[in-house]
Amino acid sequence: MNILTVKNLSKEYPKFTLQNVSFSVQQGRIMGLIGRNGAGKTTTLKSILNLVCPQSGTITICGKSFPKEEIACKQEIGVVFGGINFYQHKKLKDITIVTRRFYEKWDEDAYKHYIKEFELDPQKQVKQLSSGMRVKYMIALALSHNARLLIMDEPTSGLDPVSRDDLLELFKQLVKNGERSILFSTHITSDLDKCADDITYIKNGIVLASAVKSDFIHSFQHLKNPEDIRDLNLEEIMLRVERRDYNV
Repeated sequence: MNILTVKNLSKEYPKFTLQNVSFSVQQGRIMGLIGRNGAGKTTTLKSILNLVCPQSGTITICGKSFPKEEIACKQEIGVVFGGINFYQHKKLKDITIVTRRFYEKWDEDAYKHYIKEFELDPQKQVKQLSSGMRVKYMIALALSHNARLLIMDEPTSGLDPVSRDDLLELFKQLVKNGERSILFSTHITSDLDKCADDITYIKNGIVLASAVKSDFIHSFQHLKNPEDIRDLNLEEIMLRVERRDYNV
């Protein structure tokens, strides 16, 4: 079952165009949206969420048409964007009191569970949290209203290697029961090696490939012909593709 389906999504700016972006995220899987900075990753995610208005395309979330059923769809998703800044002097408990009012399925017991599991102190102010802890707090909020789809924009950017690995391990645990899915953008190929089930690769506003990770790697085997594709890791593949134009 597809928990997210995007078809022919397009958004035009004076100096950049997102062109007919199509891909789907299956239930219980992690999809990495990869591309260099400026490739269109954030524009894609914002267009999906109607934070910017696409010129064309259809979006289905949990079987519901978005944005026609935007309010219902947003009850099913959790969003973690690096650009979201809470009031620095507010305590986490105060932000939570405001946030939970927006969600019909808010589960206070689940919230307390994730706050404890992520070792977050509700009495702390936002300014006292590290980048990794801020991401975990936003994830805790998303999970506390039983979000079935987590959409994240560069969630590991700026984290130290240990915090990044901890977060990627958390992603795998979150989808383990098969009920929840994750779509996250990144330009860090090692993130995909460690946790992604599927990969969508975008370059200059165009999706060049979207597939299961092993099939994605195999689709670029001509980059190292006649040598064995198994000797070419994901980072090397992406470097070679960024240097040349490929139609996959």
